[in-house]
Amino acid sequence: MLRSSWSQGPAADSPAARDAANDVGSGMRDHRSGPLIVSVTDFTSGTYRHLPGIARRGLALRRRWPHLDGAVGMWLWVMPRARRCGSVSVWTGRRALREFVRLPEHVAIMDEYRGRGTIRSVILEYDSFDAARIRRDAEAWLLPERPGRVARG
Repeated sequence: MLRSSWSQGPAADSPAARDAANDVGSGMRDHRSGPLIVSVTDFTSGTYRHLPGIARRGLALRRRWPHLDGAVGMWLWVMPRARRCGSVSVWTGRRALREFVRLPEHVAIMDEYRGRGTIRSVILEYDSFDAARIRRDAEAWLLPERPGRVARG
């Protein structure tokens, strides 16, 4: 799985969030407390030829990230051989996530690619920001069949 660097949103509490998110092995946590919503999306394209366009559109939408109310931050990811791509986005709450989903740019991407593959998503809830835990949980959801993976209780 290839991941983008962390894109910090305006709702992140400190510059440490970017460092923690990009270096998840450090064990650092952002000082942000309070409930957070994490949206994990997984799009599987019906063909390889649609992946470049999907990636381009996702990166263009990512440029708006620093200006989205309620956005804490996000990673984009891609697994080219599996024709899969998506995002892991962190929000201050469900309202902020709903406002993002309704953005005209997001709606246009969904409309354009809806019939060109399958999409699935999950919303996870956390009491505070812990980049390592969020990424670990997102990957466990995205890659449940990965050989050698040990289920955690």
